[in-house]
Amino acid sequence: MDFNMKKLASDAGIFFTRAVQFTEEKFGQAEKTELDAHFENLLARADSTKNWTERILRQTEVLLQPNPSARVEEFLYEKLDRKVPSRVTNGELLAQYMAEAASELGPTTPYGKTLLMVSEAEKRLGAAERDFIHTASISFLTPLRNFLEGDWKTISKERRLLQNRRLDLDACKARLKKAKAAEAKASAEQELRVAQTEFDRQAEVTRLLLEGISSTHVNHLRCLHEFVKSQTTYYAQCYRHMLDLQKQLGRFPGTFVGTTEPASPPLSSTSPTTAAATMPVVPTVASLAPPGEAALCLEEVAPSASGTRKARVLYDYEAADSSELALLADELITVYSLPGMDPDWLIGERGNKKGKVPVTYLELLS
Repeated sequence: MDFNMKKLASDAGIFFTRAVQFTEEKFGQAEKTELDAHFENLLARADSTKNWTERILRQTEVLLQPNPSARVEEFLYEKLDRKVPSRVTNGELLAQYMAEAASELGPTTPYGKTLLMVSEAEKRLGAAERDFIHTASISFLTPLRNFLEGDWKTISKERRLLQNRRLDLDACKARLKKAKAAEAKASAEQELRVAQTEFDRQAEVTRLLLEGISSTHVNHLRCLHEFVKSQTTYYAQCYRHMLDLQKQLGRFPGTFVGTTEPASPPLSSTSPTTAAATMPVVPTVASLAPPGEAALCLEEVAPSASGTRKARVLYDYEAADSSELALLADELITVYSLPGMDPDWLIGERGNKKGKVPVTYLELLS
């Protein structure tokens, strides 16, 4: 008990001495040991890394989960070391509503059939989104959190310890200046040597931790590449799913005509202009391409002067019927266009096999 009281009194005395030294430094009444420029640069770099890591982490969480209530719930589950419940994505929920609507409105009607096709596509989009969120959380968010909750807490602890060692050192310097008697000077010099040794040792420990921020940057750089890779995969999957959906809708032009509309007059009694106006509008593959790519698709479908050119396949493509050519990613094929052909398609040849292929699945080579 006596030992604890003595330690408590000693700790209180040290705390009071540090508080006095800190206050006098703030008012310019005491000298302060300054760290060298390199050390100060390391401190500033560490603070910037911490601040930007927090901001990037928070905004990435918003990107992956826009619902703030859901983010809070997931945070609580993680803190309680409990498994986060699986959530239905917005795409999957939309797919469910569309499927239920088709069932009630008539799955055999044009509208019902289209609802079912779009529902399946939305379900695939939702599954792709779920995979992206899972991959990004593991490969990107987790390393950022580990840095903030692990390495940064260690750095902060050692920096506080260094600050205390500096205050002790400067307090010893002040006592030495005030000492008059030889015995008091000798005691103050001994305390100063001990304080200087402890400060130098702590400064070295802290410096090594701060220099480790470079390794943190390397690790975060690798994680950033993984994040971009997973995001690229996600958007590529979404693009392919929508291309497949549009192709399915294009095979059923009747689904774009309302069942309550009057029948079109015979072609013999309809002028070309009227016939064109009454035809259902079917969206083209190029209309789903990202901005700038639709025009590129239309401009580059024309064959070279020899009539053919090489193309590299970007994604696997399953032929819908015998008129189309199945494709495998990364293979090279010969392509060309025919007069009056849909600009979103080319004729592809591989060996003795030939068939239509979609332009958006190809990288046309010069």
